[in-house]
Amino acid sequence: MSIQTIHVRTDPEYDVVIGPGLLQECGSRLRGAVPLCHMAVVTDSNVAPLYLETVKSSLREAGYQVSACVFPAGEGSKNFDTLSKILEFLAEEQLTRTDCVAALGGGVTGDMAGLAAALYLRGVKYVQLPTTLLSAVDSSVGGKTAIDLKAGKNLAGAFLQPSAVICDTDCLKTLPQDVFADGAAEALKTGVLCSEALFARMEFGLRVSELEEIIAQCVAFKAGVVERDEKEQGERKLLNLGHTIGHAIEKCSGFTIPHGHAVAAGLAIMTRAAENLGWMTGESKQALEAERIESAVETLGLPSAAEYPPAALAQAALRDKKRAGDSITIVVPSKIGRCELKTIPVTELQSIIEAGWALE
Repeated sequence: MSIQTIHVRTDPEYDVVIGPGLLQECGSRLRGAVPLCHMAVVTDSNVAPLYLETVKSSLREAGYQVSACVFPAGEGSKNFDTLSKILEFLAEEQLTRTDCVAALGGGVTGDMAGLAAALYLRGVKYVQLPTTLLSAVDSSVGGKTAIDLKAGKNLAGAFLQPSAVICDTDCLKTLPQDVFADGAAEALKTGVLCSEALFARMEFGLRVSELEEIIAQCVAFKAGVVERDEKEQGERKLLNLGHTIGHAIEKCSGFTIPHGHAVAAGLAIMTRAAENLGWMTGESKQALEAERIESAVETLGLPSAAEYPPAALAQAALRDKKRAGDSITIVVPSKIGRCELKTIPVTELQSIIEAGWALE
């Protein structure tokens, strides 16, 4: 059994443990990070039938007191109503500041449970038990927690680093193909950001035999960025590659288009824009680089375009967190393995989207 551990040097510092069969051992593995206490497991209606009893049993065997809160699955639950119910649950269970919340599930669960932990009693510990590829490669690490508002995605939240992340790769075997593809989008984004070699491993499809190594590479890269810029004042903004347009696509769809699919389309649109506006480096290579990114997106079963017009996407994107006054920061791929931040007037955003909106 191959187990990989990546140490994240934030405050608090914590380990991300990646490998098969870990949920059955989560109780004993958490003992070093979280002293015995009341562990409140937060999960959704899709994950609960699959893994909740395994997690509860492991935690109890390790000596934790355990309770569980289950909310309806889906992005539609990522709101104040669900957050309020989780907070009321924690209060009813009489959790104290020495207790802990465990997020068992994908990105929505991690965000909801993490934000509840940040707010309850002005902050209690929480741990992440990701069960989707998207949460494994991205959202379970770094301490971002949030809910959606009517105006847009992740507009109310807090930074709170987990005390531990335990990623059981066996959970990925139960994912529907479209949910798996959501995570592949974030992994591919990481390759475009940091590594030609990582990108190449996914360019013609994501092989199950390489999942653990790919997850570990994605987590290690993100951990380094977060250590240097925990509160997203500079470098961490690069992790938003594809997200400004992606979040706009989600908003325009009424959140019916999944996050990873929207980010993939946002990545492809921004890549075409970068090519057409001459922002990609190496004139003889830029068309090939852009073509490789777009082709990889499609090979992974993800969309490379959006049905919503540039004006609508630009309007939705103006609610994005990266906006500051009359400017907004976008992430531009200059080549595979290197991206740059560009701060532009908000009035230019629509024309940039237009430059990458249509497929050739």
